[in-house]
Amino acid sequence: MTTLKISKKHHKHLNNPFPSPPTSLPLLQGNLLFNSQTLRPSSPHHFPLGNHFHLSWTSTDGGSLSIHHRSHPKRALWSTLPGHPFVSAALAETEVEESRGSFLVRDTKLHLVCNHQTIQEIRVINNHDQLPDSPSGFLGFDRKLDSPVTQFQFPIVLVTGWVFNTKTRTRISQRECEGKGPSTCAKYWVFFEQKNSDQIGFRVKVGQPNFELSTKACPSSGGSGRYKGFRRRLGRFQKRRLRWFWSFARPRGFVLVSSSEEELEELKAQEFKEFNRVCLTYSSDENERFFGFGEQFSHMDFKGKRVPILVQEQGIGRGDQPITFAANLISYRAGGDWSTTYAPSPFYMTSKMRSLYLEGYEYSVFDLTKHDRVQIQIHGNSVEGRILHGTSPSELIECFTETIGRPPKLPDWIISGAVVGMQGGTESARHIWNELKTYDAPISAFWLQDWVGQRETLVGSQLWWNWEVDSTRYKGWKELVKDLSAQHIRVMTYCNPCLAPCHEKPNRRRNLFEEAKKLDILVKDRHGETYMVPNTAFDVGMLDLTHPDTGSWFKQILRAMVDDGVRGWMADFGEGLPVDATLYSGEDPISAHNKYPELWAKINREFVDEWKAIRSNEENEDPEDALVFFMRAGYRDSPKWGMLFWEGDQMVSWQTNDGIKSAVVGLLSSGLSGYAFNHSDIGGYCAVNLPFINYRRSEELLLRWMELNAFTTVFRTHEGNKPSCNSQFYSNDRTLSHFARLAKIYKAWKFYRIQLVQEAAEKGLPVCRHLFLHYPDDEHVHNLTYQEFLIGTEILVVPVLDKGKNNVKAYFPRGETSCWEHIWSGKQYSKQGSEATVDAPIGCPAVFVKTGSIVGQTFLKNLRDLKIL
Repeated sequence: MTTLKISKKHHKHLNNPFPSPPTSLPLLQGNLLFNSQTLRPSSPHHFPLGNHFHLSWTSTDGGSLSIHHRSHPKRALWSTLPGHPFVSAALAETEVEESRGSFLVRDTKLHLVCNHQTIQEIRVINNHDQLPDSPSGFLGFDRKLDSPVTQFQFPIVLVTGWVFNTKTRTRISQRECEGKGPSTCAKYWVFFEQKNSDQIGFRVKVGQPNFELSTKACPSSGGSGRYKGFRRRLGRFQKRRLRWFWSFARPRGFVLVSSSEEELEELKAQEFKEFNRVCLTYSSDENERFFGFGEQFSHMDFKGKRVPILVQEQGIGRGDQPITFAANLISYRAGGDWSTTYAPSPFYMTSKMRSLYLEGYEYSVFDLTKHDRVQIQIHGNSVEGRILHGTSPSELIECFTETIGRPPKLPDWIISGAVVGMQGGTESARHIWNELKTYDAPISAFWLQDWVGQRETLVGSQLWWNWEVDSTRYKGWKELVKDLSAQHIRVMTYCNPCLAPCHEKPNRRRNLFEEAKKLDILVKDRHGETYMVPNTAFDVGMLDLTHPDTGSWFKQILRAMVDDGVRGWMADFGEGLPVDATLYSGEDPISAHNKYPELWAKINREFVDEWKAIRSNEENEDPEDALVFFMRAGYRDSPKWGMLFWEGDQMVSWQTNDGIKSAVVGLLSSGLSGYAFNHSDIGGYCAVNLPFINYRRSEELLLRWMELNAFTTVFRTHEGNKPSCNSQFYSNDRTLSHFARLAKIYKAWKFYRIQLVQEAAEKGLPVCRHLFLHYPDDEHVHNLTYQEFLIGTEILVVPVLDKGKNNVKAYFPRGETSCWEHIWSGKQYSKQGSEATVDAPIGCPAVFVKTGSIVGQTFLKNLRDLKIL
């Protein structure tokens, strides 16, 4: 049976500008039964988990499980809903629609649902000899696996039983559930183990479904009450017409269930051996807020939403109008929506200090639409993850990043001054450099994106994706790099994991596309040919990062670039691996799609570390002459491999979903998800110049975005996709003066930035922080999105994000012992939990420091020394 269909929409034009949301697997609900002989209802059962946790079972209200840390035995880190199943499974058909880096996952048909569950046994395992038999390859049970069982921290807990469906179509009572025989069932295993003092690992596996059942298919252990009655009826069950149980009203857009006897025969005839959906369901409080899920641009709290976890283009507009309308009309679903993002993560933390993340790379959806539960729907027949313990958001981030990894400390040069984004060639770069000297602007680097040369296409000027310097556009390249370096200004460039055919490029020395094709290290299509991936006006080949020769080959390209004196680069893209690609590793391309940006970051990071190791042996090596790269695509473990991130291609607008406001939300949501170092393009990137729809970067927007980014990890400009349409930092005296002023403000808190960078490398805490991180008990803070944020703990920033505004409403959180001092007026705000209207004319953003803080006083002194105050 084919359960996955790939639809290509790259070249579809004149589309529906208001595309409907995808059909999706409904939130599965059912009933829970348990073996009342082994799980006696007389009192709660407590099962030890390692040395720091325990799992509890209670039969009250139908039975439920919960996990507790021994230091807080009354606070559940994770718990199931009484009387409701926590494991369910389904077989569904899925269609993935792909269009130039955008992906839409649509469930089209649901063949089989097992939404009821029994608990056969909860078993404590105290040593290796007690490890049970399990499905082949189920990590942690299979003794033949490379991972030794000695890694277990005993005791561990195994929960086993069956998932099944009934033939009843409407909502039924528990008594009626006992009286109806199941149509199909499958065994499941849930395995809990302590990973460390603050983490519980869990693994869920659903076995093969049974269509024709006998007593041998049922649990053999004795039972009584509810479970025994179910076991007896299950043993009598013979082949029947397949029916489905739905205990909810089917909302619009949800898939229909198939229930024909013919399809049951088809499933059996094709030797259907496993489910392709596993759902994990557990409880949530009605007023619980959910934060995280990677870099998200429209929301901070996701309660009430379905959050898909899939790496892809963020889209043009993402719901802001009229640009989303136009983008969708011209290119299929190019506008995206609130959920589309370059860097999602299957991780969250809540206002109740509960946190969980999934391991692996399968496509998943976190369904938070019900007030009392969470349901994670995983595309696969097993799932692994971890439940975290912490008493504060900062503890949870530290616990999370301890496992997934933390970024290395950034070199001082990248955070010392402005990174000037320029294009145009050698003379243009030298001209702007000379202008900046007259304004005394602190400069760290020139980022020359077009170092590879430009060509004219149907959509305008675009880069040649052949990663070598264009000696015509940048004549005297080495001299330019050397001259800038003599003034302690580094040169940064651009690359990505794609290669374009460049037969027509007149001054190329190498044809990297042909080299990679000859080495057989490009991604292939299903016919075994090089997969040419559409990208705006030209097609490209993608590096197969699973091939063992790809890394060493690309590192040679980076080495040639660095040997010329380059010290940094944008490692762009990483989100567009086609989901029907054929990879060297043979792995599932949908899972590989989410993994690809991590592999891309890993190659770049390995080169940085190898280069550093070589340089450390040289006598004249400068410890600050270090390399750095920044990227936009990512997944859960990207903070481990990526050094620095940027938020991709925001619109040059004031709008919420894809303008300056979204840049703040992306900054803060990613910070709560382990991305400690992030920033956006000053002024945004995407300009649009259509007959009736124009988005051009205004001077006011540019100036306000400078004020915003002066308080992020890196202060970097970008000319945008249409430089001539946009106001630039070098456009006139006002923009240049403002740029120099904000670059000096950025320099004034460098001392604190260095501390925060070190803290991020040690603990994973972000430089820019949502107030929830330090004021989790203030419920007003839970509602904040882009309105304000913290730098560390000592600086509060309230940016102006609306056109024509010259003041802001600043909120001063509860739980702070110090007053907040306005850096421009010196006025102090001492009333906690209050708002105040604060003047914020252009050039004087609303920024506050803690009264008496050493950081605050040093920042103010530096501003005076730089003649800003």
